[in-house]
Amino acid sequence: MNRSTLAGECLAEFIGTALIIIFGAGVVSALVLAGASFGQWEISVVWGLGVSIAIYVSGGVSGAHLNPAVTIALSIFKGFEKAKIVPFIVSQVAGAFTGALLVYTMYQPLFAEFHAANGATLATAGIFSTYPMAVLSNGHAFLIEVFITALLMGCILALGDNRNGAPKGAMSALLIGLLIAVIGCSFGPLTGFAMNPARDFGPKLFALVADWGSLAMTGGRENPYFWVPILGPIVGASLGAFIYTRCIEKQLDLKELSCGAPGCEIDTRAPEQKLDATACGAPGCEVDTRESKTA
Repeated sequence: MNRSTLAGECLAEFIGTALIIIFGAGVVSALVLAGASFGQWEISVVWGLGVSIAIYVSGGVSGAHLNPAVTIALSIFKGFEKAKIVPFIVSQVAGAFTGALLVYTMYQPLFAEFHAANGATLATAGIFSTYPMAVLSNGHAFLIEVFITALLMGCILALGDNRNGAPKGAMSALLIGLLIAVIGCSFGPLTGFAMNPARDFGPKLFALVADWGSLAMTGGRENPYFWVPILGPIVGASLGAFIYTRCIEKQLDLKELSCGAPGCEIDTRAPEQKLDATACGAPGCEVDTRESKTA
């Protein structure tokens, strides 16, 4: 493992994760503090596009994990180097912390005005990190985070697998962003759709040392909430990767073995049709069956 290369990858993870928080927490700040008229769909789209932009910025250097749950799942199921796990996760959490700090700095006068009137509450702590609806127990919130992160991870692997006809290149990042937006619209109101321990814990650390103190970690609950958006996504991402590799990737592997070439399509045409295609010596050509005409 080259240390200079690892340093560059960690820097890319730091910047990419910071960008996610800058865009995501920025749009929620605009809603809560500045009175912007955003709904759940608009907020989810901004979070999703923020992830897409972060992937474009960092993907060529580090692979754009931007999420400890993704890093751990890729290490377990895709052979990502275990020696890089801790440096990547530290970089991701530090990036999320820095993103929260930058958003707070930009909106600081509005935070000060709000807190002077209302105090430091979950309404503003929730700008940076996630908290569940009051009716949900920590256990139920954990189940939701496992489920939605499994969806996210399984679909990420599907979009990155060239053998299943998934879009290549730039389109994949956009579709991952759209996927996050769709999950946010479907389940976001329940837990805030963290799906990313760094995206949640980094800003929680910032809120802890800023105006909110222990409220940032406990979420105002006797059973502190902070562990749910950490452990839930880690379990969910590994579950999603397990399901994809066992149910989809395994079938793609069998398909390759049956035809002998990566990504090939098995020819199911009748024998006489296959002869037509091979008679001229070029794949897919059509034999000219018209009568020959001489001058």
